[in-house]
Amino acid sequence: MSVTVKVNGVSHTLDVELEMPLLWVLRDELGLTGTKFGCGVASCGACTVHVDGEAVRSCVTPVVSVENREIVTIEGLAEASGAKAALAPIQAAWIAEQVPQCGYCQSGMLMAVSALLKEKPKPTDAEIDEAITNVCRCGTYPRVRAAIHSLSNA
Repeated sequence: MSVTVKVNGVSHTLDVELEMPLLWVLRDELGLTGTKFGCGVASCGACTVHVDGEAVRSCVTPVVSVENREIVTIEGLAEASGAKAALAPIQAAWIAEQVPQCGYCQSGMLMAVSALLKEKPKPTDAEIDEAITNVCRCGTYPRVRAAIHSLSNA
């Protein structure tokens, strides 16, 4: 069946199964491979994207449930954040704080953190812990927190 999705400001009408996870639509149908597959059960957060500004785990989100809604992936984060540069402020903070190690989980982590900062520009450590449940096997959590606080204090 046909479904229309709006990803990073561009509408796409696709002939896919309506229950196909959004993750696979993004990666396999649209070629947006920045969103990663981690666990397939919404536990790790590597697949996090924004749907209407909210962080959503795309591996368990049927594409039909996001039809005609605003989807933003890591590829569209800078533009969606209104950045005049090639990077969103959170991406620049990630580089400044040297957050990534292997980097696999980071696109999902960035999407989750950017959604948090939109809602709470100066989150406390407790609010960060509550909102950011993404898994980083390299254990970069102290750097993630430092990057978040660098933006909060800017």
